[in-house]
Amino acid sequence: MRAFVAMRRFIIQNANILMRIANLEKQQIETDEKIDAILDKMEENSPKLLPEAVFPTGCVWDAWAYVSDLVRSAKRRIILIDNFVDDRVLTMLTKRAKGTTATIHTRYSEQFLTDLKKHNEQYPKIEYIQLPHRHHDRFLIIDDKVHSLGASVKDMGAGMCAVIEMTVAPETILELLK
Repeated sequence: MRAFVAMRRFIIQNANILMRIANLEKQQIETDEKIDAILDKMEENSPKLLPEAVFPTGCVWDAWAYVSDLVRSAKRRIILIDNFVDDRVLTMLTKRAKGTTATIHTRYSEQFLTDLKKHNEQYPKIEYIQLPHRHHDRFLIIDDKVHSLGASVKDMGAGMCAVIEMTVAPETILELLK
């Protein structure tokens, strides 16, 4: 009985402090909700990927990160057309979403085929199609968008290069490969 009386007396004596704490908690919750709303709006309005990017010589990380983000953005398919592909490209393609297919059109290389075979034993399969002849330009098809690459993916950023989203249909590029 004394404990309840003491507790009641404590609450009455400290009512102002307890109300201030409750108000602070309420304000903190409201502030958190406002911050979350602002962050959501910023995320919604910020561009995910620019349709084009130019990388100065030596910006290998920025170029790699940009192309990696393109790979991550794919929902259905990734098709790379590049004469010079190595295991670094296979590593980049492991960043693709589950269920996204990947196809590489490149020149024949025994080393690349060995790397690809080992990769496909552990990770989702990447299809290889041998280019029938050399191509100067490189293309990265992400779902239904075609990106022209100013350098091989493995060399992006080593020298000045660009990535440009094109308006041509992917099927047009694929038909020209034949």
